[in-house]
Amino acid sequence: MNASPLDNIRIVLSHTSHAGNIGAAARAMKTMGLQSLYLINPRSFPDKEADIRAVSARDLLGKAKVCSSIDEALDNTVLAAALTSRSRELEHETYDARAGAKILLEHAQSHPVAVVFGTETSGLTTTEVSKCTLKIVIPTNPDYASLNLASAVQVMAYELRMALAQAELAKPLQTEPATLDEIELFYRHLEQIMVQVDFLNPQQPKKLMQRLRRLYARARLEKEEVNILRGILKAVEKRLSGKA
Repeated sequence: MNASPLDNIRIVLSHTSHAGNIGAAARAMKTMGLQSLYLINPRSFPDKEADIRAVSARDLLGKAKVCSSIDEALDNTVLAAALTSRSRELEHETYDARAGAKILLEHAQSHPVAVVFGTETSGLTTTEVSKCTLKIVIPTNPDYASLNLASAVQVMAYELRMALAQAELAKPLQTEPATLDEIELFYRHLEQIMVQVDFLNPQQPKKLMQRLRRLYARARLEKEEVNILRGILKAVEKRLSGKA
């Protein structure tokens, strides 16, 4: 069987409270050809209720990767989409499910990507959203916007399936995107240098790093661009140590 871009898409469920939702999400994924399930600190897994709700998708549960953090779940991906309807003061680029699916499939032709869903009661944390590249919203009735976790996974899985034909016809990315791990290391390096030059007060950081994460998320950094930025920071470090 030929490899499909869908094989490069991981569904990430963060801090899921109800095991049944994990099983139902696995079933929703399998019906649309998605196979990769990542779980961040689920309350109960493995769990009999998850097996019951998964029906014939129990094989996905058997292969699911349980992670201790969002960083681990996004390891080696080049793009991550936060599924959330909650408005935040500092927003990422926001797309509806259909437009977001096209972007994900474009990158998934040659690199791993992730779609991240939050806990049933409070959704994704600000930190989790900040680790993602873009935000996806499923349009709902504004008078009743509540959507079950497994239902949200099913909607997104359907849109990814529908975007598949267009993605396979599109040209592959001409450049090598940076992985989110590489970008995260750049953020840490940048924060360290800003503290050293007294541009950032670690005791009162305010929202500086959140704003910078938004800025670079919009840029969709390439591997070479991250190397250039890290090189600049290393040169600054070298000059600072020379003055010491």
